[in-house]
Amino acid sequence: MSELISDKTIEKATGIAWPVWLERLEKAGARELSHKEIAAVLVSQFEVGGWWAQSLTVRYERDIGRRQVNQNNRGEFSTSLTKTIPMSMDDAFYWWLSVAQARSEFNGVGIVSSSTTETEKWRYYRAALLDGSRVVIGVYAKTPTKAGFGLQHEKLVSADHADTWRSYWKNLLADQ
Repeated sequence: MSELISDKTIEKATGIAWPVWLERLEKAGARELSHKEIAAVLVSQFEVGGWWAQSLTVRYERDIGRRQVNQNNRGEFSTSLTKTIPMSMDDAFYWWLSVAQARSEFNGVGIVSSSTTETEKWRYYRAALLDGSRVVIGVYAKTPTKAGFGLQHEKLVSADHADTWRSYWKNLLADQ
């Protein structure tokens, strides 16, 4: 989750204002709990669904200074992009492979290894980079002539690093 979910969105989805959630979590001792434990409290004590339990937990961790934007609960940073590409799933995937396989690096960082996998509904490209980060591309069919393209770049070292990579990926993908 890179963007902060707004108070308005939280209230609309849960029926409860963010300051009330914050107070409930404080009373439940969330400052002393792990990410997993906070989400479990939201599910068990407040009957919040899984996705919203995770979202509220991340928002809480950001509000108390435990987590930054683009940071996971292990302290690693990531960035992601999604895009609709005006071609079939397979054409979009092969387009990406032609981009990726023509390179020995991304943004000046060498590619250590890469692999692809395919399922009936998804096509994946994964690459490990020399700096220890990894890139995962997922492509799926939105319609017969439009593909959903998702990029996740994980194991980045800082929020600034995540921002730099996000700009790089946006520029690289701008042609499609």
